[in-house]
Parts: sequence; structure tokens; C-alpha cells
Amino acid sequence: MALHRAPNSGYANGPDPNCDSLHVIARREANLRLLLLNRPQALNALSTNMIHLITPQLEVWNESDAAKSILVTSIEGSRSFCAGGDVKAMLGARSQKATDYALAMKFIESEYRLNHLTGTLKKPYISLMNGIAMGGGIGISVHAPFRIATENTLFSMPETGIGLFPDVGGSFFLPRLDGELGTFLGLTSHRLQGAEVFLAGIATHYIPSKRIPSLLEVLADIESDDLTDINMALEKFSEPLKQEVFNSWSLGGEVAAAIDKTFKFNTVEEIVGALENENSEWSAKTLEELKSVSPTSLKVTLEQLRRGKNLDFASCFRMEYRMVQGCLQGKDFFEGVSARLVEKRVANWSPKFDQLSSISHDEIIEKYFTPFQPMTVKKRAVNSTLPKENLEFTSDLTFFEYPHRTMSGLPTDRDVEAVISGKYRRGSGQSITLTKKQDVVNTFLSRWGGYDPGLIGTDVSKLPRTSNIDYGHGKGKKGLREKVTTLLDRRQPQLQ
Repeated sequence: MALHRAPNSGYANGPDPNCDSLHVIARREANLRLLLLNRPQALNALSTNMIHLITPQLEVWNESDAAKSILVTSIEGSRSFCAGGDVKAMLGARSQKATDYALAMKFIESEYRLNHLTGTLKKPYISLMNGIAMGGGIGISVHAPFRIATENTLFSMPETGIGLFPDVGGSFFLPRLDGELGTFLGLTSHRLQGAEVFLAGIATHYIPSKRIPSLLEVLADIESDDLTDINMALEKFSEPLKQEVFNSWSLGGEVAAAIDKTFKFNTVEEIVGALENENSEWSAKTLEELKSVSPTSLKVTLEQLRRGKNLDFASCFRMEYRMVQGCLQGKDFFEGVSARLVEKRVANWSPKFDQLSSISHDEIIEKYFTPFQPMTVKKRAVNSTLPKENLEFTSDLTFFEYPHRTMSGLPTDRDVEAVISGKYRRGSGQSITLTKKQDVVNTFLSRWGGYDPGLIGTDVSKLPRTSNIDYGHGKGKKGLREKVTTLLDRRQPQLQ
């Protein structure tokens, strides 16, 4: 199934007549629906026009009986899946004019609504990150039940390097990775390549790109919209990784232990101090990464991730929506975008890294997380252009854990701890502690791999905060044994 063929594209609201080309191509292949990002000159970065094409098309397919699954990827031959949101278009807000500010926030509003939609679709949604996937590109992929990485995938959340923070739902997905891995990735803008994206838990499947055409043909022939059927098809094409790969990848083993040790703190100053005390080649490189990004963004991001760990899916986007307002009323975002993306120079942050202590939590950082007072633009209040307090979504659905996580992804350290303590079944009252590694591994092999519908709903007060690891009945997830064994060897050495 060649993705470069000229499509007979159908759009829910039609392409922008001012566009020189179709930046999003919608295609039908039997039971499969394809969204192809086609803006290669901008590395497929999301524009407002693209978002306005994708969102209504997803809504139509979500209600269509003929559409059984949806896959988003880039046009064939593109080296980028989606290199982010088009943040350069937001530079106009620097003018402090009410209309420019409102336009920038409108872009964020439409982007976050799309991100929330991808995580709450009824139909199986698959993101194929066969190329550069950064920032806004993560927002349209990481919340999907199925996230495919190939050898061409390059992942990064580089927002602190432009005076922003890892948004598009980063508040939700980063704190839910293993240990402090999400904190590390969010603060440092570290890049992951190929299978590393799967090993980090960001992708649910690692499939070599040469298998993609055959995979698409199989997906097109599946007449069911059942998540488990789609997952089984993806597993058949997935590449098995050996135990030694799980143990020795770039952020595994000793580095993973060092990340947990140094990034566990709740202040940037403590993290910096821990890295200095670590005194290793890895810690020195990490310190250099931290010193190159916005100091204010570091503090804002750390607070964001600590709060997001305890927030539901929709609330994370609403928190980020308020945070963007703070960035647009400061200096570092405009300096970062101008320096890094436009003028290609070193950013001049204010305050600088050696002035970390001057960035007060109570007086500066806390303001990013509370409702902003009416902004004064050119000495004129612009209440009418300020974003609404509550960001509205396509649906009211939300959750505290991805409901599809235990079906398509690999377990985290939290899951292993839950199984060891016997608390992996909600409401069962079971609390039999396991003391042997093989018993823990066998529990995962027999029970992991199911969809947990009880996690998702509209009433936050009634939603559980943990997954029920008891629906899978042995679905044969590739890498399951290796991941659990790796976590046990590193984090549970007391088990026999």
C-alpha cells in the first residue's frame, strides 16, 4: 500500500482555499482511514489550518460505521512525522496587541482540543511515528491507544529550549513513565531514537519500516473496531527485542538508576546539586543540557510534572492552557523561538541559569498555575480576548490512567510494585505479597494485555486512579517478559 499515490481526499470541512497544497490528506483504504501529514517543507509541523482539517475529520470517522480504525502518519518519503506545532506563528503575540494575543491562544485552544480528542476516540487510533516526532507531533500521537516507532523515529520534547514547557498533554504522559524518566525527558529535551522510543514506554510497538506496507494492508482488511483485534495485528508485525537491549539501552541500567536518583527532587536547585554530586560523564552532559534551556521554563516544567502526576487527562490540558498564558506574558518564549527557530543563535534567557534562586516559586512560578488577571495590552484591558477559564473539549471523557495502557503498552515500575504487593485488582481486597521473581513474571504473562474500560468516564470523582491488571489473560505482548525482568533486577533485588 503505497502512501504517495494521489488521493481522492475527503475533508469534513474542506481544505483551506488559501493553501498552496493539501497539508493533510484524508484517505480511505477499505476499513482503514488514513490521515497523511503533507507539509514537508516545514517538517510537517502543525499549523492552524492542519488542525482545523484533522479535528472534524476525526470526529466524522469516530461516528462512522464504515471506519474500523484510524491511522495518522506522514506522507511517504517525508523524513519527519511531525516536528511540532507551528510556534513561530505565535510570535505575533509579542506585540501585546489584543488581537495577536487572542490569535496565539486560539491556536493553542484548537491544538489542545485535538490532543484530547485523540485520547478519547471510540475508534482504534494508531499513530505511526516514522520520522521526527517532537512537541506538537507528540500531542497527536502519544495519547493514542497504539503508537508505532520505527528505526526512523526521533522523539523529543524540546519546549524548555524555546522558553515554553512540554505541553500537548505532557503533564499527563511524562509523569506516568518509569520512575523519573518523564521528568528527565521534559526538563532536558533529550532525544530518543528508534527502538529507544519503545523502550522508554512512549511507543507501544516497535515495527521496522519495511513491514509498514504489509501492516497497512492487514489493518485495512480488519472488519472489527475492537481494540484487541488491532493490537493483535500490530503485535504480529512488531520486532522482538532481546533482554540485553532492555538492560543496556541509553537510558536503561545504571543511567536509569541515576535518573531516578537525581531527578526525584521537587526543586531544580536540588536536581542540579544531585547531578553535580553524581560526578559522572552522564551527569556532566545532563547539566550542560539543563544550562542551555530557559531557567524559568525548568522551574515551571518541574512544577507542571509534579502536579500532572495527580491530575486527570482533561485537567492537565486545562492547566497547560493557563500556563501558556503565562509564557505569552513573559520574555523567554519569544526570545527562545526567535533565537532557536528563526535567527539560529544562542538564546539570551532572563533570568540566566546562574540566577536560578531569583526565580521565586511563590512570586513567579505559582502565577503560571492560577487564573490570570485581565491582561493589559497597550494600557488597555482586554477581558474579551482572554481565554476562558475552562477549556472546552469535543467530549467530557477523561481518566487518571490511559484505559488502553495495559493492553498495548509495557508495564511500568508502578505496575510491578502493584503485582508484588498483590494490589493489581481494584476492589478485590487481595494483598498477597509475592516474594519470587518468577511468580511476578508469570502474573504479568497471564494477566497483562487487557483494555480497562472502568478507567474512563465523565465524573472525575468516581474514576479510579490505577489500572486493573487483570483483563489480559496472556495476550503475548512482545517485550513483556524482558521489561518485567529488567525492572525486577534493577528495582527489586531482594526478590529471589
